[in-house]
Amino acid sequence: MNRNVTLPDKTTVPALGQGTWFLGEHKDTFAREQEALRAGVEAGMTLIDTAEMYGNGRAEELIGRTIAGMDRSRLFIVSKVYPHNAGRKNIFKSCMASMERMGTDYLDLYLLHWRGGIPLEETVACMEQLKKEGKIRRWGVSNFDTSDMEELWSVPDGRNCAVNQVLYHVASRGIEYDLLPWMRSHGVPLMAYCPLAQGGDLRRGLYESPVLKRIAAAHGATISQVLLAFVIRDGSTIAIPRSSRKEHTLDNAGADSLVLTGEELAQIDQAFPAPTRKVYLDIV
Repeated sequence: MNRNVTLPDKTTVPALGQGTWFLGEHKDTFAREQEALRAGVEAGMTLIDTAEMYGNGRAEELIGRTIAGMDRSRLFIVSKVYPHNAGRKNIFKSCMASMERMGTDYLDLYLLHWRGGIPLEETVACMEQLKKEGKIRRWGVSNFDTSDMEELWSVPDGRNCAVNQVLYHVASRGIEYDLLPWMRSHGVPLMAYCPLAQGGDLRRGLYESPVLKRIAAAHGATISQVLLAFVIRDGSTIAIPRSSRKEHTLDNAGADSLVLTGEELAQIDQAFPAPTRKVYLDIV
């Protein structure tokens, strides 16, 4: 795997990482999920995203068990703090608890999971303190719309934000109207969750789409690989698909070598058009 995204501090990370939402929650699938995560790391998907919210810490415990014995310097571990824990009272305890569950003494990236009642200025100050203490290497946000990013940019050290993680896939392109252009103009990479439109109504017939089937066939690829190739097409987006099975993880990893043509992107635009007006964030 060789497609990377450069963060504001010039660190490079793989354009394809791994998500862990809903993983680690059941004993009977734990070993299979470990195998899937491990296969992803071996395939170059060394960025692993999680959150204290996921399974009340069980996803972080799964990661901890999976990466035990691995070269930590090869990994890029991301976790997220609940909004109600994102102030001076709780954020330091939350961060330590996440690190302990994963058996690591630092996080590569720590995100505010979504906006809450704690002032951004306080959260940013705490994130900067965690950086000074060496607990985290960098911080970012999740589920921030354009107005949220503008507010973040107005607080002290708010411009140190490394990424914004939001929902983005071929059938949910609302961020392309104003949020994504804002992020591009301010040098903030996108981290796309649910890039395969995982879950319920989000799929909207994607895997039955004649256009996507045709493009996949032309490349000898799967529809999942086409969906991921679309998301990471611009070189500034990190996709974090979730997988609980080794074979699905390896299929996802194969999207790294798939480059869609201009004609194919135009076909996707026609089948799944970008918005022509402001659309508020999809949040799952």
